[in-house]
Amino acid sequence: MNAENAWAAPSAALGSARADSSGDAVLPTDPLERAACLTLLAFAGAMQVSIAAADILLTITAALWIGVVIRNHERIDVPKMFWPLVAYAAATIVASIFSVDPRISFIDSKQLVLLVIIPIIYRLLPGKLSLTAVDVVITVGALSATYGIVQYLILNYDDLGRRPQGALGLYMTYSGLLMLVTCAAVARLMFAKHHRQWAALVMPALVLALAFTFTRSAWVGACVGVGLLFLLRDFRLVALLPVAFGLFLAIAPAKLTARLYSTFSLTDPSNVDRVAMMKSGIRIIKDDPLTGVGPDMIIQVYPHYRDKTAVNQLNPHLHNVPLQIAAERGLPALGVWLWFIVSLLRDFLRRRREAFPSLSNAGIAVIAAMVAAGLFEYNFGDSEFLMLFLVLVTLPYAAERAPRVAAAPIVHARRAG
Repeated sequence: MNAENAWAAPSAALGSARADSSGDAVLPTDPLERAACLTLLAFAGAMQVSIAAADILLTITAALWIGVVIRNHERIDVPKMFWPLVAYAAATIVASIFSVDPRISFIDSKQLVLLVIIPIIYRLLPGKLSLTAVDVVITVGALSATYGIVQYLILNYDDLGRRPQGALGLYMTYSGLLMLVTCAAVARLMFAKHHRQWAALVMPALVLALAFTFTRSAWVGACVGVGLLFLLRDFRLVALLPVAFGLFLAIAPAKLTARLYSTFSLTDPSNVDRVAMMKSGIRIIKDDPLTGVGPDMIIQVYPHYRDKTAVNQLNPHLHNVPLQIAAERGLPALGVWLWFIVSLLRDFLRRRREAFPSLSNAGIAVIAAMVAAGLFEYNFGDSEFLMLFLVLVTLPYAAERAPRVAAAPIVHARRAG
């Protein structure tokens, strides 16, 4: 597998992208490659609705992609940010070998298969097809948000015991996906040169549904991601955040404002338990700094390391991405994960004013949102969340690649570079 410079598209292709930033997205004329693109776009939307459907579509897409690569005698190209993830996968396998229970850890490590999303998108969604993929993500996100609003307002999913969860069945996953889609939509609205109306139209539904989930980590992540977009666009826009905060306190239902206030409470049970988990995680890391206790092993070792101030007897994970990675996979795994994050940010910051600024800035926002929310929730270990995250951070790289074959316009993307 040969790495290609993430931004090494021919200059003529980039010039064409800039000159034709308001044109139509196109599908390849080749039937096999067209089918692969269509199933990939379907996958981009399905992950917000059904993990089973997303898995099936990803499997079909992978088979079609392999068929295209073999038939055309192509090498598999990847952006440079893929290699830190390869190192992360290697560290995960090593941690599984030295795990408390290797069998369970290896089974849990099957999530590494999702890394195939990166080379697939990099090959199949060049140019403006990447913008079409974001259109699909935002559109399905808007539909999912509408369903969550209905759950809250009509179906009585309106307290901590019963929160809106969309079609996914888990409110944490639902809120995390809404957070990412909100960041992508705001980036489209603020940095696209054309066709921003759709993002503006669906924005209220995305924000409202996210608020209704009661999920504080997703609130924090969305505020950090959107706030960073404001800062990148015009630092004066950051002044809108306290205004939005004040409006929320003024008009939000009492249950939601109480949930917000609990974020800053030192006596809130979930806050107390998170601090206790942090102490437990540090003890685990001290005992197994190189390989950790193994993937999916925190729940087994937690009773031994449980802090006396902990609220819950058991926890499946430590509700903190860096801490969880270090505790179950070791400090080297945490190091390569940080390498991955830094590589993404470096590339997107360099290219945020290039041919497709809405994609690069969306990448910056979703990274910031994931990291901020990940200080309070192990979102990087959630398959649905990881799939959408990998899609959104790979699209800026894919967009810079010139399409291999010209084709007839088939999709009018509501976007601009």
